[in-house]
Amino acid sequence: MQWLWNILAGLGAGALGAMGMGGGGILVIYLTLVLAVPQIAAQGVNLLFFLPCAVISLIINTKRKLVDWKTALKLTLGGLPAAGLGIWVTGMLEAKWLAWIFGGFLILVGGKELLTKAKS
Repeated sequence: MQWLWNILAGLGAGALGAMGMGGGGILVIYLTLVLAVPQIAAQGVNLLFFLPCAVISLIINTKRKLVDWKTALKLTLGGLPAAGLGIWVTGMLEAKWLAWIFGGFLILVGGKELLTKAKS
């Protein structure tokens, strides 16, 4: 029966990720709390899970002419060095601190979403 929960968690995280709502947060929580996967391994699985979701979303949104490639290039040029820095810093942290930072980030983002009025 565990395999069914794993499939449902993957489908749910994939669906939320494809809609831009951060399915990875759900996936990391599921992996750490339900399957007892260490935090750093769960985040690694999440990054690996993200790649096919991102490729599919990029293809669909490119076909719909919704991708601003000029802005995407600028963000990529800043994001890649920042990701490298994040990987370096993460390698120096204990797993418990990584879990606390991740949880705090989820709380901040969730609070912002609850308190921000949606645009009509």
